[in-house]
Amino acid sequence: MIMSIFADALRFKQQEIHETAKEHGWWDEPRSFGDCIALMHSELSECLEGYRKGNPIDEHCGMFSSCEIELADCIIRILDLAGMYGYNIGEALEAKTRYNKSRPYRHGGKKL
Repeated sequence: MIMSIFADALRFKQQEIHETAKEHGWWDEPRSFGDCIALMHSELSECLEGYRKGNPIDEHCGMFSSCEIELADCIIRILDLAGMYGYNIGEALEAKTRYNKSRPYRHGGKKL
């Protein structure tokens, strides 16, 4: 499989994020996979809370809205976990995107 510039850049960012988390003590004690998923959920809940409050400017990164920062936090949590387990998220994302393009309109018969 040919690595794209995007997948390569995401792999680099994944490594950077995971190394930063380790350097700041977030992996000193083992974390369960489930705890990591729960932390991703919490970032999405914070995004929803920010949205419900009118999506104000984030208090730590003032050039971005609350929703932008909380979604970024969720991506950071995802990439950190992927870094811990050595998952290839960049190429997986590209493969899934290609697959989704091939699917029929509103596939699966699910309701919104």
